[in-house]
Amino acid sequence: MLGRSGNPTLKEGTFQGKGYSSQGAMTIEGTVNKTFITLAILLGGAFAAWSMHADGQNVFPFAIGGAIAGFILALIISFKPTTAPFLVPVYAACEGLFLGALSANYEALYNGITLQAALLTMCVFLALLFAYKTRIIKATRNFRLGVFAATAGIALVYLVSFILGFFGLSVPYLHDNSLLGIGISVVIVIVAALNLVLDFDFIEEGARHGAPKYMEWYGAFGLMVTLVWLYIEMLRLLSKLISRD
Repeated sequence: MLGRSGNPTLKEGTFQGKGYSSQGAMTIEGTVNKTFITLAILLGGAFAAWSMHADGQNVFPFAIGGAIAGFILALIISFKPTTAPFLVPVYAACEGLFLGALSANYEALYNGITLQAALLTMCVFLALLFAYKTRIIKATRNFRLGVFAATAGIALVYLVSFILGFFGLSVPYLHDNSLLGIGISVVIVIVAALNLVLDFDFIEEGARHGAPKYMEWYGAFGLMVTLVWLYIEMLRLLSKLISRD
């Protein structure tokens, strides 16, 4: 039985029954290469949005457009993994525009916050990759179920918060900089980070079971979804901490 990832894009059963294809099988090295390509495209889109903001242009439409287009593309890729080689680069560009605009706005409010968030995200990624490879952290069944449940719970809270926003309401402590609000952000950051462990395990299982070559793009897509989420939560946590000074 393959592992269950807390990342909704890397769900249980994604690799099952796929076997080898005429184009070869998925490898960890290939997935790593696709991940670097995907992140490079994302950074390119982010730099473009950031530059436009620095030139005084209104990047709000790019943030909204990138978020909406990225969400639609993510749904298509998730339900139709064979589209990953074609749509993941486009998704990365859209997410880049969204993140660039979002980061520029945070930077305007809190100077230096984006670099701090990026460095923290990178350090967490490397630390968990090391912990996973050395088996300090193991993706056991209970571990998977726990992270999956926590991730689903957070997604539900965000959905409720989004709906309440239309009525001028908000979930208590979720967005404020009180000690409890900061504690909630810390928990969300931890859950987002633990999803990386499940992503590593899921990609390794896919390579072991000989998934088709296009699944390398799908694996890179799932890993990028987690990294983007972790980076955004780092921004939120740091903004809460800085605003208390």
